[in-house]
Amino acid sequence: MTAPVVDDPALLDAISRATDALMRHQRPDGHFVFELEADATIPAEYVLLEHFLDRIDAELEARIGVYLRGIQGEHGGWPLFHDGGFNVSASVKAYFALKAIGDDPDAPHMRRARNAILAAGGAERTNVFTRAQLALFQAVPWRAVPVMPLEIMHLPLWFPFHLSKVSYWSRTVMVPLLVLMALRPKARNPRGIGIPELFRTPPDQVTDWIRGPYRSAWGRFFKGVDAALRAAEPLFPKASSRAAIDKAVAFVTERLNGEDGLGAIYPAMANTVMMFDTLGYPADHPDAAIAWQSVRRLLVIEPDRAYCQPCLSPVWDTSLAGHALAEAGVATDAACDWLRPLQITDVVGDWAVRRPDLRPGGWAFQYNNPHYPDVDDTAVVGLLLHRNGHPAHIGAIERAREWIIGMQSSDGGWGAFEPENTHHYLNHIPFADHGALLDPPTADVSARCVSFLAQIGMAADDPVMHRAVSYLRREQEADGSWFGRWGTNYIYGTWSVLCALNAAGLAHSDPTITQAVEWLVSVQRDDGGWGEDEESYGDAPHGRYKTSTPSQTAWAVLGLMAAGATDHPATARGIAFLAGVQKADGEWTEAAYTAVGFPRVFYLRYHGYKLYFPLLALARYRNLRHGNASRTEFGI
Repeated sequence: MTAPVVDDPALLDAISRATDALMRHQRPDGHFVFELEADATIPAEYVLLEHFLDRIDAELEARIGVYLRGIQGEHGGWPLFHDGGFNVSASVKAYFALKAIGDDPDAPHMRRARNAILAAGGAERTNVFTRAQLALFQAVPWRAVPVMPLEIMHLPLWFPFHLSKVSYWSRTVMVPLLVLMALRPKARNPRGIGIPELFRTPPDQVTDWIRGPYRSAWGRFFKGVDAALRAAEPLFPKASSRAAIDKAVAFVTERLNGEDGLGAIYPAMANTVMMFDTLGYPADHPDAAIAWQSVRRLLVIEPDRAYCQPCLSPVWDTSLAGHALAEAGVATDAACDWLRPLQITDVVGDWAVRRPDLRPGGWAFQYNNPHYPDVDDTAVVGLLLHRNGHPAHIGAIERAREWIIGMQSSDGGWGAFEPENTHHYLNHIPFADHGALLDPPTADVSARCVSFLAQIGMAADDPVMHRAVSYLRREQEADGSWFGRWGTNYIYGTWSVLCALNAAGLAHSDPTITQAVEWLVSVQRDDGGWGEDEESYGDAPHGRYKTSTPSQTAWAVLGLMAAGATDHPATARGIAFLAGVQKADGEWTEAAYTAVGFPRVFYLRYHGYKLYFPLLALARYRNLRHGNASRTEFGI
């Protein structure tokens, strides 16, 4: 097949328009923040939160209703990502929210949703977090939820289950939820909305709330533990429960994080709001008020619709946009000057349980989240500060280097927020039916750390680098790709690792690299682009989708260039695709979700991905084709 060619004037024009488009989004203080969209779950949960509290904003809820109806699938229910398959948990929450908003259950869209839910087994087959939400509204009995005793707060570090042994997102969601599960408050629910019509078996007659399929023998074992705890929990001393509540409140209050909220993620923040309300805090109590404000800050309110984001992504967006602008030859001083003061150097976060002697030095994903800096963000910010080259950044880069090295796990890789978060048996407790309780090392995060350390000068034979590259080699799939934990999926992981191996100085002829190139070329689509279905986190083929997307095409092209394949016909075809689908205003259209929160459970659409990644790819292609270097010198 003859490779299409984008001539130099057209390439320069595409880069110029993309640069202008991205710059239009830069805030006056230098930072970028784009919308971060999930599925129907969080907007629906926000509506139910208003009804739990009886703080109903009818105008806002009407706009959320428009959003929820607009993303209903042809299958009648709601998917976890754009154009995805039916998901019973998301559908039950969306239906419940629309009914609370005032939609007639006999309206055509509600009938279609109800029929789809019943065909999938009914609301009794929803996941644990959905059933916990339903229990708060008395739609299911509390026995529908696995036992998680509040006394967990008292467990010692050596115990098989300890809060430090689960991921930060699980920990911050669980602690206020433990209080709710212990006290079992009843939602105010002023309109008395229920959803009995969504159950195939009346909730009080369901006998198998806690059931398989089990992923291992651990699941059956923990079901037995759940049954034993269910019998023993009423016998726990009252004084112990009161002390556990005090510990939970102290945990939350210490990490309340102002208007950015507990953990800076919606589920933890919403649980905090309900916890304070359940404990009798008046709405104007400073802690309760700031918790509510943090939730409201996540709303995206448009003239005709609204939704709630899972969190905010300013550090991630600013650093990645900065890399694209730097590649395009635009000064990044403003972005770097905004980023540098956000480095966390004065708060010892939860990661210190495993690394007590390590000085803090990371960046969070959000505006503020000092107890939970993100290794991935820290590496990406460090890469940008180093590339910017201003002497003012030297201290921040060195502090980031120290922290990242200290966060390396014993297997040579890095997790996103914690080292050694690998107690895999915990993913089999009934509460963890989502299978995402932990934060183990992953190839994409580890690759970014290798890229950072290599770019700032760490030698390939340094023990840190040697262990990390060995880890990445072990993680390569049989087909040559790498799994992408935080982006979709094997295209994202493969791009990330190829950038790292290039930065670490591996020869482009290394079999690890050539096999990855062969895989990327093999999954290129006929139009020259690349795309990957979110279902590749399940059983769908690696690296394939029914359409090409700008962000995934950019990752593939960037991966090929990192592997020394700038002159490969596949690279030219990918560049031609990006230039060909660019809009007149310099932006790209991308409806598909190309990121993930929890594989198979929670997916993300970063609205900035369709802007800064294509620009980075186009500008790098120009620079490698017409510059003095044939090998990219940067880690991303």
